Amino acid sequence: MSLVTTKEMFKKANEGGYAIGAFNINNMEVLQGIVDAAEENKSAVIVQCSSGAIKYARPIYLKKLIDAAVEDTTIDIALHLDHGADFQICKECVDLGFTSVMIDASKYSLEENIRITKEVVEYAHANGVVVEAELGKLAGVEDEVNVSAEDATYTNAKEAQEFVEKTGCDSLAVAIGTSHGANKFSGEPKLAYNRLQEIQDLLPEGYPLVLHGSSSVYPESVAVCNEFGGQLKNTSGVPDAMLSKACTEFNVCKINVDTDLRIAMTGGIRKSFAENPSNFDPRKYLGPAREAVRASVSHKIKNVFKSGNSCK
Repeated sequence: MSLVTTKEMFKKANEGGYAIGAFNINNMEVLQGIVDAAEENKSAVIVQCSSGAIKYARPIYLKKLIDAAVEDTTIDIALHLDHGADFQICKECVDLGFTSVMIDASKYSLEENIRITKEVVEYAHANGVVVEAELGKLAGVEDEVNVSAEDATYTNAKEAQEFVEKTGCDSLAVAIGTSHGANKFSGEPKLAYNRLQEIQDLLPEGYPLVLHGSSSVYPESVAVCNEFGGQLKNTSGVPDAMLSKACTEFNVCKINVDTDLRIAMTGGIRKSFAENPSNFDPRKYLGPAREAVRASVSHKIKNVFKSGNSCK
């Protein structure tokens, strides 16, 4: 097998009424948990690296881990840069062998966002790489992304139409109420499906939309963390049913998950430490943590994104 772009993945997802999970990695165990779950369910998968992950693990290490995963599986895997802040990091990832990059210039004016995104699109497309862009701002904190609730704005449908036409980006991350981190809603969870419909109506038929900040922050996973010494408070996430509706009724072809994997892994490690305080073998606590990640990803694929058997 070899790395693929998301173009064919999204075409199949749109036609089949499901979404491809895009899961963030920082180390080998998280990657193995993701890929094992995707293989188990015969699902295509997007493995993505944030700029923070790249700085932490170093680009060449991450790329070699991905290469190993591709050799070890039979599924379609796309390697994606998550929240690339500028042209330079997008170029570096294209040159390194990523098959998809995201340029996030959403903090700028519409005109500047268009200019920067178009520059990335031109370079990426010339090298056979697809581009995701973002319009609108999601609240929350994740790695180097930090947007206050006051600054968060829903994506404007007419601006989205202009943006896609002028940049030529291959998919668009939209803001409809999701947010980064483990504290997504101060009240009842709510997504603006009407805004999603408006955007969809003005874009080309079948155009792939993306949801960021879409971890469900499962109470059971939070409870495991807190039972064994964690202090996760006032957590809230996007309910599974809301995510399923977005991918089965609208053109949402990619849904990002990071926080759920962090919580699952941290809970697994905390539990191992508490139950085996004399253990100092990393394999004995990273192994259970890897299994927790696998179980979380498998649940997403089977029950939420409905992408199982997309590689059959």
